[in-house]
Amino acid sequence: MADLTGNAAGDLLARLRQRVPPDLAERARAFRPDHDTPTPPRDAATVVLLRDARSENSASGIEVCLLRRASTMAFAAGMYVFPGGKVDPADIGAELRWFATPEAGVAHLLGAEPALARALVCAAVRETFEECGVLLAGADADTVADVSDPGWESDRLALEGRQASLAAVLTRRGLGLRGDLLRPWARWVTPEIEPRRYDTRFFVAAMPAGQRTRRIPGESDRTLWTSPSIALQEHLAGRLGMLPPTALTLAELAEYDSVDAVLTASGARNTRPILPRIVIAGGEARLLLPHDVGYGPVHDGDGDGDGRDV
Repeated sequence: MADLTGNAAGDLLARLRQRVPPDLAERARAFRPDHDTPTPPRDAATVVLLRDARSENSASGIEVCLLRRASTMAFAAGMYVFPGGKVDPADIGAELRWFATPEAGVAHLLGAEPALARALVCAAVRETFEECGVLLAGADADTVADVSDPGWESDRLALEGRQASLAAVLTRRGLGLRGDLLRPWARWVTPEIEPRRYDTRFFVAAMPAGQRTRRIPGESDRTLWTSPSIALQEHLAGRLGMLPPTALTLAELAEYDSVDAVLTASGARNTRPILPRIVIAGGEARLLLPHDVGYGPVHDGDGDGDGRDV
């Protein structure tokens, strides 16, 4: 297993940036910056569920929950992702009890107005429950709900089918949203070349005691708990497909040896938006992040003479 500390981490990140999925590379080649208008991104939220390692095979000390998206999905089919999805209309202005840090603080960390910050947290909790059965809600700020009763599946299906809102479900059951369990980690914006674009806030959260993930048919067909380092090695070996934000998030998390360490580190995170760019040079596609050399416009004549920024 790779050592993901120090220079090794830097080497791995460099390799990840060069692993642009073939379909993404093709869209990059077809995109015309001077003619094609990027699709406006939709607000979305994703949750990185964490637990301390349960086996000797989890070398990093922590494990993360990954879902494999079904091959029938229009976006990221077959890719391993964290639970999450776009903000729904019912998430906006939802009236429910809120156990969290003051709203102004949450909004500042998310780079959003208070109303959108609430909607993002609501979407994060709702999507996590819909996709893997974990509910970050409780009767007070010290408890989490027991969702083992079979009756909860009816509520999950109602949420999934948009027949009920999260606010309605939690209110009926006397619960509040445990926004305090979610810690902002990053903000990724889909590259401009993509037809489906999202402005996604990434949260980290400890797996609630007494709850468990389960495979839920529909958007995903596999649920996997594994260490970040193992997931990355499987990705680099071509056995676990991932979009760059997922792989890079795993690379960051591999630096920590406990869930508490991740949660503590979240307080010092820079959550300004990250908009990756794909540069075509020498016939190959390479992903660049804002702090990378060459992230700005690449003109003909630079490097090997056929570079272009998309």
